[in-house]
Amino acid sequence: MKAILLGASGQLGKEWQRIIDKDYSDEIELLSYTSSDLDITHYQEVSDEFRQQKPDVVINCAAFTDVDGSEDHKKRARKVNMEAPLYLAELSQQLEFKLVHYSTDYVFPGTKLNKKEFPEGYSEDHPADPVNWYGKTKWEGEQAIRQTAENHLIIRVSWLCGQFGSNFVKTMLRLGKERDELQVVDDQWGSPTFAENVVENCLNLLGKDIIGTYHVSSKGLISWYDFAKAIFEINNIDVSLEAVDSDAFVTKAERPYFSKLSTQKIESVEGSRIIPWREGLQRLLGQL
Repeated sequence: MKAILLGASGQLGKEWQRIIDKDYSDEIELLSYTSSDLDITHYQEVSDEFRQQKPDVVINCAAFTDVDGSEDHKKRARKVNMEAPLYLAELSQQLEFKLVHYSTDYVFPGTKLNKKEFPEGYSEDHPADPVNWYGKTKWEGEQAIRQTAENHLIIRVSWLCGQFGSNFVKTMLRLGKERDELQVVDDQWGSPTFAENVVENCLNLLGKDIIGTYHVSSKGLISWYDFAKAIFEINNIDVSLEAVDSDAFVTKAERPYFSKLSTQKIESVEGSRIIPWREGLQRLLGQL
C-alpha cells in the first residue's frame, strides 16, 4: 500500500512515521510531507504530486490547531481546516484513494448539561454545535469531506498528546520543574487521546477497509486538574497544585466544559483497542 502523509511535522504525523518505520515498513510505502514540503492550501502543487505518486491512501494530519489564534485568523483557519480538506476530498473522488482526516471534540457544544446527559461521551452522530471558530472550521471540513468523497475515514480525537510536538503532558512536565505552585482548571471535563493509540486504531480500520466517522479517545472521564495531578504523581514531581475555575484563565476562544468522546462504535470493530487514560499516560511518560 502506498500512503501519502500530510502534516508530517506535527505530533500525529511524527507518530505515524515512527510506527510505520518500526512495524509496517514492509507493508506500507509512506511518503511524508511537512507543510513546507507540500502546503495543502496550494492546490495545483497538491494535485500534481498526487497524480504523480498515485497513492492508495492520503492521511491528512495537517490542520490549523491554534484555538485562540483561529479567532484572530479566521480566513486562514477556514482555508486550512475546511477549504483544503474539501479539495483533498475532490481529489479522492478523481484519483480513487482513501482519505483519512482528523477532527476534534470541539465540534460539540460541551455544555454542563451534556456532561450529565452523556456520561460515556458524545456519539459520532450527535449533532455538532461548536462554540469557537476552530471547532466551526473543523466541523465544516468534516461536512465537506462527507458530501464529496465516498471513500473517507474521519477520526475525531480529544486532548491529543504524544511523544512529539507540544501538548498538555509536556507542558505540565516543564512547568512542574520550573515552578513550585500551579493552577489548573477543574471545570473542563474529557479524556486524553494518545497519538500512538490513534495510529494503531487507524491502521486497524485501514486494514479492514472501513469508512465513516469514528472517535478515538481513552476510557474514563477526568478534568484537566485530574490529568495534571496524575502526571506529577507518576513522575514523582513535587508541586503544589491548585484547582481553579476556567474563569481564572481568560482566553480569546470559548472552551467547552465537556468534551468526552464515546468510543463505543470503534470498540465494536474487531482488533481495535481503546485504553484507560491512566495506562496511556503511564506509557507516554515512560516513552518521554
